[in-house]
Amino acid sequence: MLRYLEIVWTSFKMALQEFRSNKLRTFLSLLGITFGIFCIISVLSTISSMQMAVNNDLKALGNKTIYIDKWQYGGGPDYPWWKFIKRPVPKYEEMKLLKQKVPDASHISFGLNANSNVDYGDNSLTGVSYYGNTEDFDKIQQFTIGYGRYFQQADFDRGTPYVVLGYRIAERLFGRATSAVDKTVKLKDGKNALVVGVIEKQGQSLLGGWDYDNSILLTYGFMRQMFKEENAQPVILAQAEGGMTTQALINELEGAMRSIRKLSPTQENNFALNDIDSLSKFFDPIFSGMNIGGWSIAALSLIVGMFGVANIMFVTVRERTSQIGLKKAIGAKRGVILTEFLLESAFLCIIGGAIGLLAVFVLTLVFSAILNFPVYIPLNIIVMAVVICLFTGVLAGIIPAFIAARMDPVVAIRSK
Repeated sequence: MLRYLEIVWTSFKMALQEFRSNKLRTFLSLLGITFGIFCIISVLSTISSMQMAVNNDLKALGNKTIYIDKWQYGGGPDYPWWKFIKRPVPKYEEMKLLKQKVPDASHISFGLNANSNVDYGDNSLTGVSYYGNTEDFDKIQQFTIGYGRYFQQADFDRGTPYVVLGYRIAERLFGRATSAVDKTVKLKDGKNALVVGVIEKQGQSLLGGWDYDNSILLTYGFMRQMFKEENAQPVILAQAEGGMTTQALINELEGAMRSIRKLSPTQENNFALNDIDSLSKFFDPIFSGMNIGGWSIAALSLIVGMFGVANIMFVTVRERTSQIGLKKAIGAKRGVILTEFLLESAFLCIIGGAIGLLAVFVLTLVFSAILNFPVYIPLNIIVMAVVICLFTGVLAGIIPAFIAARMDPVVAIRSK
């Protein structure tokens, strides 16, 4: 065991000596390895971070949640908007009937969405999102009240003029979010509303969705006092029970909605059941294409880098020919010589990979500051990069190592 550790340590020292004695040559030869590892780690890390951000954003829209709307969520050049625009919008009464007809749904909520102003003193904000919802909304959506409280059942029943502000809205109106609670703000048409709570800071969303930081929450009854229901993008949210599958909920909702709207068996649905969980499949081809592109560039760079490392090892074998002869003359076996050169080649690739990893780490700091989501390097990607470096190093050094291992000691000692 100690013998093998000695071989590993010797090979590591020889690799560092090669790097120190021929810095420019070694760096240029390792540039391909560095760039290849840089491509692999940067692409995979960015995609992994994006996937996590997308999944978190989808969870924020509601796990196992179906959005009942006139519009089918999606897009593209073939999107039949002219068909969807003719459909009737969801109604509050339909939500109440769905609660009776689909008891297996854990929560069903009705909501309105519109934009208007919010004023406090001399501060005025325009284009603020108003979300007016019924009582099950906070059970479907993922947000936390940072200061104050959320609406109580009495607020929903009476449509009391209370609001819950988003964190960014509270900061812009009052300077500090903590100062917003129990203050009176003016909404659309100068209607007064008491601030009862502030949502905890959410941060920017990659997909958009519910931008709670820049919105205000109202009860459905209070929202109706300012906006006509049919003009405020009404939508029904339904969430499945813990053991109920999303598809089972879709089937029940479809039957219930067709019954509520009295559609005959031959008529098409005049509503859309949008499964939020299935939206993640839309991004799979995008991430897959990015992965293929990153691996393609990385593979080309690694092949170029492998030839560079092989060139270093050929030169190294030539420069150490007499040393190899002396080692073999005093009893070093072929396997030892072979292992030493293979390990040295692998260590050279690891040095190149470490430089690439350092460059990616700097890049993650830059990307995290620019993009709307944190970019990080997962541990499994780092381990994979080390394995690739080892494999590339062994592959690059295998021919020079065989040449060194098969040298005749007498001929090798006499060489200059």
